[in-house]
Amino acid sequence: MIDIRYPIAGLIVATSLWIVYDRNRETAEPIPSSPRSPTTAAQTDTPVPIAGPPSMPAQAIDRATQRASALPPMAHPDDNPATPEKIALGKQLFVDPRLSGSGTMACQGCHYRHLGWTDGKALSPKDNGDLNTRHTPSLYNVGYQTAWYWDGRATSLEGQVLAAWKAQINADPEQVASIVQAVPGYAVQFETVFGGPATPETIVKALAAYLRTTNSDNSPWDRHEMGEAGVVTADAIAGQALFVGKAGCVACHAPPYYGNSTFYNIGLEHGKENPDPGRFNVTKDEADRGAFKTPSLRSVALSAPYFHDGSTPTLELAVRYMASGGNPDPKKSELLVDRGLTDTEIFQIGAFLRSLTSREDWDMPEIP
Repeated sequence: MIDIRYPIAGLIVATSLWIVYDRNRETAEPIPSSPRSPTTAAQTDTPVPIAGPPSMPAQAIDRATQRASALPPMAHPDDNPATPEKIALGKQLFVDPRLSGSGTMACQGCHYRHLGWTDGKALSPKDNGDLNTRHTPSLYNVGYQTAWYWDGRATSLEGQVLAAWKAQINADPEQVASIVQAVPGYAVQFETVFGGPATPETIVKALAAYLRTTNSDNSPWDRHEMGEAGVVTADAIAGQALFVGKAGCVACHAPPYYGNSTFYNIGLEHGKENPDPGRFNVTKDEADRGAFKTPSLRSVALSAPYFHDGSTPTLELAVRYMASGGNPDPKKSELLVDRGLTDTEIFQIGAFLRSLTSREDWDMPEIP
């Protein structure tokens, strides 16, 4: 498994959200304007028209006015091909509390779309009441990853789903499969999709198929790169230049994913009474002690608080931590250094990260 060490530079944005619900639909209103830059307040809230190149091909123009996305098509495993029926079944299972040991906690209990497929908590309780020791990771673009969990201990999405099903929501998969199969509406769907009854394996496959659709890939920045005018601010443009230049963020957060399945020590465990070993627990390599997986920054503005321990609630604190070089952990990545960013530059990186927020709708499914 690839294990390249760079700092997770230029991470994370926190922003307040006004969330509007009705019975069947969950939507998020536009993220409020970011706090004004000390020196660029006048330009912050006004998108700057960015025209496409004069010779932009017709195909690019079509993409810019329809669905602009830099992400490649999602790859599904040969043993778990996606169908609309399987994805719909997985979505129902995702929000059904009957999948848990207590019958009261669904997978969605830790992963809400309006919170960037996280839960807004630093550390979350499990179905049995125990508190997790790491922050809930986002499910955005989870199907593009090659290692799962903060320490990368799961090597497939299906494996991660099974592990979380048992550990996080405290389920006995065989027992839950029997409960699901006893529901007529589910029994019909499993017969249609899998040609047989609900089993732990087919429940996992349906859930994983659905999770490969929880993607963030049509953000204002995507549309800006495709030539659409007036969709990002001048601060976002300046922030992207910093992101790929002075701040060095792109070393770990390269597009189109703006994150990868590699692991870095950024010094957050330094000085703790019981430091989390992170990736070391998986590899037993001392070089991996205190290292954690790089998160994607797509739609990161929705998923505060940040880092593997949920310790950082705001944009300014997160970016300032990374820009300053982090804590003096002896195993910290050598590329995590003081970048000498000004207040304005930190603000501009935040503006760029906010421009990576997509606006897809999410409907609450009816469960049988």
